[in-house]
Amino acid sequence: MNKNYHFIAVGGIGMSGLAKYLLEKGCKVSGSDISDSKYISKLIEMGADIHIGHSEKNLPSDSIVVVSSAIRANNPELVKAKREGMTVYHRSDMLEKLSHIKGCFIGFSGTHGKTTTSGLASYLLSKGGLRPSFVVGGIVPELATNAHYDSENYFVAELDESDGTIVKYSPDILVVNNLEADHLDFYKDGFNSVVKTFKDYISNLKNTKLVLNIDDKGVKALNVSDSITFGIKNPADFMACNIEFSDSFSKFDVFYKSKPLCQIKLQVPGIHNIYNSLAVVAALYTAGVNIESLLPYFSEFTGMGRRLQKVADFEGLTVYDDYAHHPTEIKAALSALRTANPDKNIVAVFQPHRFTRLKAFWNEFKLAFSDASRIVVTDVYAASEDSIEGINSTEFVKGFDNAQYYSGSMSDVAKQLLPTLKSGDIVVGLGAGTITNLGKELKNMKEELLWSVK
Repeated sequence: MNKNYHFIAVGGIGMSGLAKYLLEKGCKVSGSDISDSKYISKLIEMGADIHIGHSEKNLPSDSIVVVSSAIRANNPELVKAKREGMTVYHRSDMLEKLSHIKGCFIGFSGTHGKTTTSGLASYLLSKGGLRPSFVVGGIVPELATNAHYDSENYFVAELDESDGTIVKYSPDILVVNNLEADHLDFYKDGFNSVVKTFKDYISNLKNTKLVLNIDDKGVKALNVSDSITFGIKNPADFMACNIEFSDSFSKFDVFYKSKPLCQIKLQVPGIHNIYNSLAVVAALYTAGVNIESLLPYFSEFTGMGRRLQKVADFEGLTVYDDYAHHPTEIKAALSALRTANPDKNIVAVFQPHRFTRLKAFWNEFKLAFSDASRIVVTDVYAASEDSIEGINSTEFVKGFDNAQYYSGSMSDVAKQLLPTLKSGDIVVGLGAGTITNLGKELKNMKEELLWSVK
């Protein structure tokens, strides 16, 4: 493997994970991005040469260049790389290269839950002393990283379907959590396009064991006959039974082929996390891992970064941050909070992600907030998209009797929101953009108010 890699736009969660992995593997890494980030700071601390701003001067002549789908053809570093005949990998190509190991490659896929399932599997294997290598799409809080190179016993990865590049991977075990219409900028025919991509992908796999959620209608549409199944509602190889929820944990029994296998206890809330943990049990058991030895660590797992992550707790207020930017994800997050807090006031702060997504799922988004006591909608996070006439937050809040539109930056949103909150309220920020800063803004604002009173 070439020892020098240059990442264009290295500051995101996915690209930084690949860069970190290569650094730990002993490779030389350089890169660039338009702005600094905590991920870039970590890479620099590890020895990477990172530049803020894009310029062909940033690009070493002896590097393999790594890009994501977001990099435009006129990027000066990419232009230079092509002009000089340098090798250019898409980030999916880089991940595929890293997956070539002697041990077991476990890939987690699907529209929802792939970050949590891949992160939980990485966490369990790490805590169990099995020394996995992994690249996932979020920070595992207990491991404080999104990627790690250790051994070739296991390689765990989140396999992204958003741009169709999932077809490049050949895992030993492939988990499909669920399938639903999303990323409609790529999947022009919606759900049918998603299913076709996965059907074509699976039909070309050789010697891959498939682990499928038998309860999911999208997965059922694949019509796969030879697979290992998991579920709650329908008969499956791995089943979660005797499910119990409380305000601080959930637990359930796992049956394998109708026989008791183990009992799982979780502190992460929601039925979707029952499915997530069941998927991981099925995958790791299929990989030959002794599940019994990992049971204590399930209950220690606090969830992935930005997946119902508690980010602030002050003056009786609890603030969660969740990456949910699809109606199904929002509904799952709010259902989990409502199940654990049946009598609390839950304030959902929603930052729509992309105008195209808001337009495509307008009606579904409208129905996703039934478990919220109150809804606050911020400006749309455009993610470089142009606006669409009539598709905006002002229009979206119409028809709700418990929704308001707050304009401006996340600091502006926090200023408007804080005076309306009372002790005991639960606030959850929902979205893939700057909404992640809401908890910090609220906490800082509260501290400033307290300081001004002294």
